[in-house]
Amino acid sequence: MKSAATVPQFCDGHNISRTHFYELIKLGRAPRLMKVGRRTLISQEAAADWRQRMETETAAQSEVTR
Repeated sequence: MKSAATVPQFCDGHNISRTHFYELIKLGRAPRLMKVGRRTLISQEAAADWRQRMETETAAQSEVTR
């Protein structure tokens, strides 16, 4: 069982481009990252937290536009 994904794996799994992922980092909206040697990884927990945060933000924006 994999407990972490590389940036390309994360992007593929969430249907976002790597460019968009790095924009999220600049905006402070990316998942928590960890460095292992030269590799940047995203844990399953960080990915789940990020998905929840994105869903919450989307729901809040939907409420504002009603």
